[in-house]
Amino acid sequence: MSRADDTTRSPEARADELLRQMTVEEKAQQVTGVLPIGLFGRAGLIRAEAERLLGTGIGHVAPLGMLSHPSPQRLARSVNEIQRFLLTGTRLGIPALFHVEALNGVVSPGLSGFPTAIALAATWNPAGVEEMAGILRRQARAVGHTFVLSPVLDVARDARWGRVHETYGEDPYLVSAMGVAFVRGLQGADRRAGVIATGKHFLGYSLTEAGQNMARTTAGPRELYEVYARPFEAAIRLAGLGAVMNSYSEVDGVPVAASHALLTALLRERLGFTGSVVSDYDAVRHLHTRLGVARDAREAGTLALAAGLDVELPTPYGYGPVLAEAVRCGAVPEEQLDRSVRRVLRDKFALGLFDRPYVDEDPVVISQVAGEGTELSRDLARQSVTLLSNDGTLPLRRDLRDPRERRDPWRIAVVGPHAEGVSFAFPPYTYPAALDMLRARITGERPAIPGTEHLTSDLTPEALDLLRDELTDAFARPIDDYIRAGYGACSLVEALRRAAPEAEVTTAPGCGVLDCEPADIPAAVAVAAAADVVILALGGRAGWFTARITEGEGCDRAEIDLPAHQVALARAVAATGIPCVGIVHSGRPLALTALAEVVPTLLYAYYGGPHAATVLADVLLGEVEPGGRLPVSLPRHSGQVPIYAGQPTGTGYRRTAQDMHRGYQDVPGTPLFPFGHGCGYTDFAYSDLTISAGETGRSASAVAEVDGAGSVNIELTVRNTGERAGDEVVQLYFADQATGVTRPARELVGFTRLTLAAGTAATVRFTVAMSQLGYVGPAGAVILEPGPVQVFVGRSSADLRLTGAFEVVGEPVTLDGRRTYLSGVTVNRRHTG
Repeated sequence: MSRADDTTRSPEARADELLRQMTVEEKAQQVTGVLPIGLFGRAGLIRAEAERLLGTGIGHVAPLGMLSHPSPQRLARSVNEIQRFLLTGTRLGIPALFHVEALNGVVSPGLSGFPTAIALAATWNPAGVEEMAGILRRQARAVGHTFVLSPVLDVARDARWGRVHETYGEDPYLVSAMGVAFVRGLQGADRRAGVIATGKHFLGYSLTEAGQNMARTTAGPRELYEVYARPFEAAIRLAGLGAVMNSYSEVDGVPVAASHALLTALLRERLGFTGSVVSDYDAVRHLHTRLGVARDAREAGTLALAAGLDVELPTPYGYGPVLAEAVRCGAVPEEQLDRSVRRVLRDKFALGLFDRPYVDEDPVVISQVAGEGTELSRDLARQSVTLLSNDGTLPLRRDLRDPRERRDPWRIAVVGPHAEGVSFAFPPYTYPAALDMLRARITGERPAIPGTEHLTSDLTPEALDLLRDELTDAFARPIDDYIRAGYGACSLVEALRRAAPEAEVTTAPGCGVLDCEPADIPAAVAVAAAADVVILALGGRAGWFTARITEGEGCDRAEIDLPAHQVALARAVAATGIPCVGIVHSGRPLALTALAEVVPTLLYAYYGGPHAATVLADVLLGEVEPGGRLPVSLPRHSGQVPIYAGQPTGTGYRRTAQDMHRGYQDVPGTPLFPFGHGCGYTDFAYSDLTISAGETGRSASAVAEVDGAGSVNIELTVRNTGERAGDEVVQLYFADQATGVTRPARELVGFTRLTLAAGTAATVRFTVAMSQLGYVGPAGAVILEPGPVQVFVGRSSADLRLTGAFEVVGEPVTLDGRRTYLSGVTVNRRHTG
């Protein structure tokens, strides 16, 4: 038995032993991947193609399920075929890492779907996200995919950027809490039964010049570390994040894929990362073809490897054979290549791929795992729905139009572009969106989709035949019909008819999502005028490089207003005088000023996945609470962007009374709806704030003094003063001043989600370590100074119900390597009669 086969040895030791047996060519193949779409024909694995593409081994295999393979069972079988070839048909028998996207569901047919990431953030429920990620782990593992290219840990503060919906919002604390939960759930306690999570996109990808995708990152080094690196550091230190993906952008003139300062000095040496760094698709190629910082493929690969980028995805450009040749001729030190190969092999040993390379193909076993998560998906969708404003129209009731009139049947009109749609609830990084992208690519609707040029090029006739066979059914029917059949989803009109069978639900679109689409506003107004209440189903449409979308990768917008036709529809419907509710589906913050002026009751519904319409119907009818809170600030005007709650004192809308420049001349500087905002169907009272030092929990009669190496307890009572059960998200903010550097005027340092019955209360205690408050001082070290800290507790970053203060005492503390990231919280519920 080879020492590499000895299961009693560590993954690192086994990797070192195997590395000594490898040729340069075999090593170079371990640090790149292959697109598997051309490997299969109707009879299974095409042997000649496998020998051509995999004959000297491979590190990664790109997602199989995103491209074809119409069932989890078929996908598991195909994974086993490739692994079997690698183990029996190559010299060293090294299995591959199969990677897949799983931002809010494993992107393969037949597996569970969940609300998109920004909707998950609106739940403010890390425990629910961790539970979801555990389901994704089991499903990905069941179909042989052990490397997941999720979560997105970008802090999104620019609404113009098209990928906000993939993130957990604008605040580094909220993003950290959600990201840590996702990584813990996805990777699991035992790596041999888990998968590797990939945090992306490192670093500063979401804050670029003019909000444009792949443009230059505009943040300085202090902001990069304190805001944008914080979720990555938290996931590394608290959850053992296994992999990181580079950003497409450049920082201080250096593309991240070629930046030793970011990928090694910051990521590994400062943040403590020990995992593998993989490239975003084609990032190494971009160094040569898009950015012009490399003269050819070899120089691109040389720059990336030296920077600390371990694996080039999806296929070799500067790595693979090109890198092997560079090592052979002495242009690249072999020890540089060995460093990255060792990490790849270590991951494969840690995941148990050498010892258990195949997955169970039993359809019963796979079906059991594939069906998990339905109830959780529905709960998370419900908890994400955010009530922005309510003039009393919600929850709906029969006598809204005129208390003296109770007509039978009760008439509900649903108008707007999303009244009868289904697919809009499945944005990019869901399988329906991937299917739509592939259909557009193959049918020629969008023949030049960035990053997909090699999907169908160089395919053998056998592979093309299989692709047509497997996708014929999916392409033959509208995507909404595919989603109804595969996910059990329905439209809002259908959901209301099921939830309120006594009502007459009528509908008319009125207009499309975009102004260029057909509109018939008078027809919609006629339907609305005959109803007792009107539901306006409005918003955007996210897509994966397809036509007619408002957001998605590469779909950035200079103006973030609701499209003009939708605003015109809302105005015309509101003019009828019929009570009206507006529902806005969007993954990015939209400027809703024009809509809010005419529709006083508004819901923000994001992209809620399979159960989006069902939970909306329940919220509208009052069967459940609208449980969401905004994970972003909604601006009044596009010109305010970026706008966020954590703006430092003296800038943005956090200016002081002494500031002679107080903002804009034409609009208020504040957001229309602030970060953390959300209403419900009941009321809550906050009281009994106490602040104490240390772990005693004793309240302080004067201002508490807290040692810089200690912690502070913030305790309060929250009471449901309404007549029905409800959800509340208690939010804790601090404001700390520092010598020589500005700090956030409101810094989120803790939160907890509560459900309280009518008349009950809960005592909430937050424990915040002072090391959580560290910041980058003038000299570049992470420090904490003595001084006063203001405390704010409330329902949002603007609705602050309780205030207090404490004093940090002692000597200044240096915190490099000793930061904490998340506060502790305990909740004790009690009945108050």
